[in-house]
Amino acid sequence: MAEKTQQQIEAEERKKRAAVRKFTFRGMELEDLLKLSNEKLIEHLRARQRRRFNRGLKHKYQRLMTKLRKAKKGLEPGAKPAPVKTHLRNAIITPEMVGSVVGIHSGRGFTNVEIKFDMIGHYLGEFSITYKPTTHGKPGVGATKSSAHTD
Repeated sequence: MAEKTQQQIEAEERKKRAAVRKFTFRGMELEDLLKLSNEKLIEHLRARQRRRFNRGLKHKYQRLMTKLRKAKKGLEPGAKPAPVKTHLRNAIITPEMVGSVVGIHSGRGFTNVEIKFDMIGHYLGEFSITYKPTTHGKPGVGATKSSAHTD
């Protein structure tokens, strides 16, 4: 067999790296984010989230975190934890929440959302829609004069 050129070897290495995609948040991987203290983590968030953490977390947010920890405790790897229901749509997603399942209240019911790495720094409410999107183009009863005379 012919020897592979340097370009072919580099192309294969790039394909291998692309296959195993590492998620990063502001240049840091999940393991590094979990090791950070709260003060160091706050430095990596956007201004509004930084302000929220600097002003202090209230008891209800700490209680949500303890419920999430309790749901994840004792699970075998790859298993999904039981959903934790909450009305706290304005809770900011932290690295510790990744892998949890949260039932976010939408005003009418709870929407189960699995927290993924990409969601860090966002609010829980962004992932649970509060309204029913309209579907345009279908006439309903009373939409036209002829629909009033149906037997």
